[in-house]
Amino acid sequence: MPTTKAPETVRAVRMPRDQRRAQLLEAANDVFTTRGYHAAAMDDIAEAAGVSKPVLYQHFGSKLDLYLALLDQSCERLVEVVKEALASHHRNHERVDATMAAFYEFVSSASGEFRFVFESDLTGDGSVQKRLWRVNEEVADLVAQVIAEDTALPAAESKLLAISLVGIAQVSARYWVSGDASSIPLKEATSLVSSLAWRGIRGFPRTEHEA
Repeated sequence: MPTTKAPETVRAVRMPRDQRRAQLLEAANDVFTTRGYHAAAMDDIAEAAGVSKPVLYQHFGSKLDLYLALLDQSCERLVEVVKEALASHHRNHERVDATMAAFYEFVSSASGEFRFVFESDLTGDGSVQKRLWRVNEEVADLVAQVIAEDTALPAAESKLLAISLVGIAQVSARYWVSGDASSIPLKEATSLVSSLAWRGIRGFPRTEHEA
């Protein structure tokens, strides 16, 4: 009599730890941006990643740990795009344009990572507040360095101007992506706000200002 063969157990392919972590972060990003921190559950994230919850907990000890990892990743990305924008041109007018464009492209990215930095529903948590403050400081320091070098203004004054420019970029970009201004095309919105910022900052020339 022929014997019936037991069905084989299908096992998930093992991934290197870094690759698995990246996969889990990508799944968590989708869940958090869609549902928000409080409505998301580790079960939802594990299901979205196609892993068991124990596997998820092997990499992240809690939902907050996972969220903070995503927040760190998003903050690093924002700092990097601003740094690249400032280094992409030598003329300050073009630097302002590029930096504003960096903020607008960041908020319009399909990944939705800007929500972790600008629209977190966990701002009451001290560890989140610390990270959000730090990313604002890092971005403003990058801008302040350029202002100080080109205007010879003291560090404190350069930083205040930098914080103001970053505020214009952040608030306007957030409004554009989620408000009535979203009907304005990306390039047009960037050009409009860049003109506003440039007309203000060009009033602080060192010896001679750019046109």
